[in-house]
Amino acid sequence: MSAVLPAQADAATKRVDHLTVADMVEPGSRVLDVGCGDGALLQLLAERRNVDGRGIELSQAGVNECVARGLSVIQGDADTDLVAYPDDVFDYVILSQTLQATVAPRTVLEHMLRIGRRAIVSFPNFGHWRIRAHLAFRGRMPVTEALASAWYDTPNIHFVNLVEVINARMETAVALDQAGRPVRVNAPWWFWNIFGEQAVFLLRRK
Repeated sequence: MSAVLPAQADAATKRVDHLTVADMVEPGSRVLDVGCGDGALLQLLAERRNVDGRGIELSQAGVNECVARGLSVIQGDADTDLVAYPDDVFDYVILSQTLQATVAPRTVLEHMLRIGRRAIVSFPNFGHWRIRAHLAFRGRMPVTEALASAWYDTPNIHFVNLVEVINARMETAVALDQAGRPVRVNAPWWFWNIFGEQAVFLLRRK
């Protein structure tokens, strides 16, 4: 049996989209993690990128877990509470696996790019070939680990079009396959959309 190197073991315990997000953040940045859950991403950013991190989380249980980790997190709702933040107070505002659960995704993204110089967004890809096949042969959207909600609880968002509507610039786009490996960078967008199970985008204002 081959030995597992420390770096490999560490990577195995992290969510693959979190690792991709961390690589997009400059060390020492001011970061707001919107819908930060249990604080795993904020903790990763603090450890690897030495960020000045803050979080906002809807569930009290999530806030409690974040505070237990020693993180600066408040309870709040992305759809209603981002308006209270002043302009340009953060270098990055992150929304990880949460955009599809917001009521007004356009408004949320606009506030993210107002209060942060850049925004990082990750979400499950509804255009993945497995989802297309499930829909074609069974007539309904699947419920999977990446898509944990039924179709009526998780509206499909055409993200690339939304980025154009809010007049933002897409600096980096990464599609991840089922194993968490990046889909080859030089592939056309339709290839990403079919074979990428998750997507991670780095945006900035034009």
